[in-house]
Amino acid sequence: MNPNAVLLLVEDDPNDVFLMKRALKTAKIGNPLKVAENGQEAIDYLAGLGKFANRERFPLPSLIFLDLKLPYKSGFEVLQWIRSQSFLNSTLVVVLTSSEEDRDSRKSQELGSRSFLVKPPTPAMLTTLMASLNDYWMKAAYSPLLSRPRSRE
Repeated sequence: MNPNAVLLLVEDDPNDVFLMKRALKTAKIGNPLKVAENGQEAIDYLAGLGKFANRERFPLPSLIFLDLKLPYKSGFEVLQWIRSQSFLNSTLVVVLTSSEEDRDSRKSQELGSRSFLVKPPTPAMLTTLMASLNDYWMKAAYSPLLSRPRSRE
């Protein structure tokens, strides 16, 4: 288990960013969370460009939560870019979006997302979703990416 695995949330809605931070905290997921506010910023972060050049401050994520409806570059464009970069081959991408369109789900999977999840309608349901994802990755056959905070014993 890697308690330092970085999560990247690509989300332009500040309310959704707040809710995600709260859901992770409530679910006791203590991994560092970085936020990119639009598609171009996500690409810049991942490529280490501009203000994201310092990899100690902006390490590559192990898991990306990606919204589809983003300014500058759509989530689909970001996902396509991610999958064209060999250094990001092992990075998991979970699409987390308000879209319930089957075509969006299919396209996301075709472009290489690990999962397509519709944003839950309540904060409590988002917390449950994050806890479930954490439990899934803790029990998965491959190395877990998320972790619970260490106890302070």
